[in-house]
Amino acid sequence: MRLRVEFTTEPFDLDEPPPHAVAAREVVQAAELDAVDVGPFGNTVEGRADAVLPTLDALVRASLEAGATRVSLQVNVVDGVAGAGA
Repeated sequence: MRLRVEFTTEPFDLDEPPPHAVAAREVVQAAELDAVDVGPFGNTVEGRADAVLPTLDALVRASLEAGATRVSLQVNVVDGVAGAGA
């Protein structure tokens, strides 16, 4: 199964990326994902569920440890059958 995830970390800082946003970016860029798009107001990653799901765990943990007060995720199945395994 392939997943596409859109995520944001808060609070926002328009002048420079806050530490929690940098931590999230570092996690997704180091992961073995098929696509990573990092932007100032939203981020998207895509890949196999067996790569995406552990990355989300690491992303949430790293962001919260770096000062995020909110992490928003939207997970979509883009290929494959939900419940069919990774």
